[in-house]
Amino acid sequence: MEIDIPEKVRQIISRLEESGHEAYAVGGCVRDTLLKRRPQDWDVTTSASPEEIKGLFSRTIDTGIEHGTVTVRLQKESFEVTTYRIDGTYSDRRHPDHVEFTKSLKEDLRRRDFTINAMAYNPTRGLVDCFQGIQDLREGRIRCVGNPRERLREDALRILRGIRFAAQLGFQVEAETAFAMKELADTLREISAERIQAELVKLVTSPNPQMILKGYELGITGAILPEFDAMMETEQETPHHNCSVGLHTVHSMENILPEKSLRLTMLLHDIGKPARKTMDENGVAHFKGHGAVSEKMAEHILKRLKFDNETRQKVTKLIRFHDDRIKAEPLAVRKGMHRIGKDLFLDYLKVRMADTLAQSSYKREEKLENLRRVQEIYEDIIQKEECVSLKELAVSGKDLIAMGMQPGKEMGETLEWMLEQVLEHPQWNSREKLTELAAQRKESFQQKEDGI
Repeated sequence: MEIDIPEKVRQIISRLEESGHEAYAVGGCVRDTLLKRRPQDWDVTTSASPEEIKGLFSRTIDTGIEHGTVTVRLQKESFEVTTYRIDGTYSDRRHPDHVEFTKSLKEDLRRRDFTINAMAYNPTRGLVDCFQGIQDLREGRIRCVGNPRERLREDALRILRGIRFAAQLGFQVEAETAFAMKELADTLREISAERIQAELVKLVTSPNPQMILKGYELGITGAILPEFDAMMETEQETPHHNCSVGLHTVHSMENILPEKSLRLTMLLHDIGKPARKTMDENGVAHFKGHGAVSEKMAEHILKRLKFDNETRQKVTKLIRFHDDRIKAEPLAVRKGMHRIGKDLFLDYLKVRMADTLAQSSYKREEKLENLRRVQEIYEDIIQKEECVSLKELAVSGKDLIAMGMQPGKEMGETLEWMLEQVLEHPQWNSREKLTELAAQRKESFQQKEDGI
């Protein structure tokens, strides 16, 4: 079996071989190439020691030299080259306490997480597949190398990584591996928030975000996102829904673009529903105020998982407005754009659409038609460049100062008042008209103060 590998990777392998060492492309790059996917990076494994690697290349970085990894720089590109090794115990469930270098490629492949990541390729020797990785690729299976309990105990994050790979590739988790994941799911609590976050984002932005349900089934979400379990256990006895909050959440993720902030918004938009559920005398469920609770809970969860400020702010704002229902009228849309933000309004519409598509068929077409019409009006407002924010007003605070107004409360209130007039009457957004309105308002206030 022949694999097309980049020229620079061939150069690294050739130089190592010319010096009497073995060398192979290894891991995810081999897997992705076999799947006809473009690898994000290329890693090389070799029988050469770190010192020997450094002696053969002019530009190297000691990336993880204690574990045998040296980064080789070739014409501004970086490639990790790692010595064949056998890992010791993993006390911190992340890094081996010690490693033992070996001359055996098979021993090096044996320490890797899943069979599909434990294949190596050399342009001369071909593909090395000691653990039936090719078969698992063909059959769409995620399976641990060797004893799954041993592999997952070494690094608990592999439990979540396995689900993430299944989501990205559209694979299923092999039964024994899944059993071990369930048995050891609680050990994910020992993993840093940053590592959990990275895997969770890859999972929810994958082509198959519904694989989070497998995470729920195996107890993984219970360890990393227990709020999701509460949603799965909360039914929605209302005409607008036909499944639990959790299943609705999953369907909504499936109905939106695989962009990080959008998928996270859908994951968390109803996170507050379990806490706000009430039942009326007719057996109908209500979740009043769940938007505000969801926003607050989402902020806490995103902080807990160490998300950056920009992501937190965008997601929580979208959650705050996710249940806002704007009438398909120009004034209502302009006010909505002002309230939500012009830059975020299109994402708000995407969230509303995904939320609606994940609901029951009850009044669905009516809701969708309203959203389509709101989007048409939004696009018309954008095309006409109508004002929906203070910064788009044709006058500024400087103009009001020029009219004799002092900076402060009065100026702020006047600007807000003028924006209200322009939202009502977009054609009034001119310097002449707004200056006239401001003068009239100032005169009116003065007359009131004089008792006229």
